[in-house]
Amino acid sequence: MPYSTALFDLDGTLTDPFEGITRSIQFALEKMGAFVPAAEDLHWCIGPPLWESFRVLLETENQEQLDQAVAFYRERFTVTGLYENNLIKGIPELLERLCDAGVTLHVCTSKPHAYAGKIVEHFGLMPYFGKVYGSELDGTRSAKSELIAHILQEEGAAAAQTVMIGDRKHDLLGANANGVAGIGVLWGYGSREELSAEQPVLIAQAPDEIARHPNGFALAEA
Repeated sequence: MPYSTALFDLDGTLTDPFEGITRSIQFALEKMGAFVPAAEDLHWCIGPPLWESFRVLLETENQEQLDQAVAFYRERFTVTGLYENNLIKGIPELLERLCDAGVTLHVCTSKPHAYAGKIVEHFGLMPYFGKVYGSELDGTRSAKSELIAHILQEEGAAAAQTVMIGDRKHDLLGANANGVAGIGVLWGYGSREELSAEQPVLIAQAPDEIARHPNGFALAEA
């Protein structure tokens, strides 16, 4: 049965946020008086909830310190980092094909929806999506399993006809936890090994491969 609903991760899937996220993390670490890694050593921070990343970077479980680091991160990200971002080539064409085929699309990101919506609007992608779903500023629903469950309930979508598309294991783990199919993408920040471990129905190297997924979407040939 073709998927009728597709959930798209944002960072590393629709857009490449490397510059904005890494610079904002460096800014926060400097403000915290902590060691500041090179940007290239922060690839792994793109995808997981911020609190998880700072827990490792600061080597602490202290919630006040983690909250302060996230606050410093947002101090820069909300003004500058938000737009240090690039649209993935081929994404608008994929979204248009899916919409033309009657597939309902939503954004499903661990990033707060207040920020995610601005990014989606910035790149002119809002017309393709029914709604931009993200976490709350306090971290509520930053875990993909919780967020996907929330979307299924809010939208009345059937898990068996829904697919989650993302570049990190968190996207696929969230899909598996809700009985939703998962598609991993290799143009983001997760390796083939990371994605394969979560048994997605497809690992795509380019956006057009998703549209060609056998039995995935009822799309006419381009």
